[in-house]
Amino acid sequence: MFEIAAKMRLSHTVALFRIRAPKIASKRKAGQFIMLRLNEFGERIPLTIVDSDTEEGTITVISQEVGKTTSMLGALEKGAGILDVVGPLGKPTHIENFGTAVCIGGGIGIGPVYPISSALKEAGNKVVSIIGARTKELLILEEKMRKISDEIFVTTDDGSYGHHGFVTQILQRLIEEEKKIDIVFAIGPLSMMRAVCNLTRQYALPTVVSLNPIMVDGTGMCGACRVSVGGKNMFACVDGPEFNGHDVDFEELIRRNRAYFKEEKMAMEELTYHEGPRCYERE
Repeated sequence: MFEIAAKMRLSHTVALFRIRAPKIASKRKAGQFIMLRLNEFGERIPLTIVDSDTEEGTITVISQEVGKTTSMLGALEKGAGILDVVGPLGKPTHIENFGTAVCIGGGIGIGPVYPISSALKEAGNKVVSIIGARTKELLILEEKMRKISDEIFVTTDDGSYGHHGFVTQILQRLIEEEKKIDIVFAIGPLSMMRAVCNLTRQYALPTVVSLNPIMVDGTGMCGACRVSVGGKNMFACVDGPEFNGHDVDFEELIRRNRAYFKEEKMAMEELTYHEGPRCYERE
């Protein structure tokens, strides 16, 4: 069992967990993730490693309650145990001194963009961060991003905080103002990453995206996270999760990412119907 050492609620659907996993904490690098399974009957879900503390032997992950397993995880508190935590998985982010790196995080994607931004800053880059969410309530890690950013821009879809609009509007403005940009990292909803790539492609700006499609085993054996990149079949869990955004077939990925929408909806309905201890025993 892996113990939840601490839990902090970031919004009504988003929580931060520190999990005791000393071996993972000692080896993880920016961009890598874990596969987590709550109990022997549960599904595996991927969560990006946001941070780690080698002295405490903990890793930090952030989870948004969007499905059955993430809702069950969100109900756990400090001291609870998690059956399986496997990692670090995936290829680490390629970090070097590019010059000026624009790091874009949308919604829960701010979590995984944070360790990348931090590593880029440590490598000597000028870090310009653009973070956004649907509303101010859903904005996470703003203060942490401010600490490691040379410049930061905040957006909300509804205008409740920061710029009223989308992260791509800020990026467009920076490009039009001829700000120096050497590379862009974008993590968030597939539609957001697609929009960023459509914009940067016009200006030949190198763009890295982190793909979070459906993953099952995290080792590339099941093929559930297959993506088309540059016309080739690749697997997000072992070949990624980061890819050249201009080569990703986002249309195919968005279709495939909804492949189990019906089953996910049914699982959530069952969880709601059996709300309480019984649902945790059965799953």
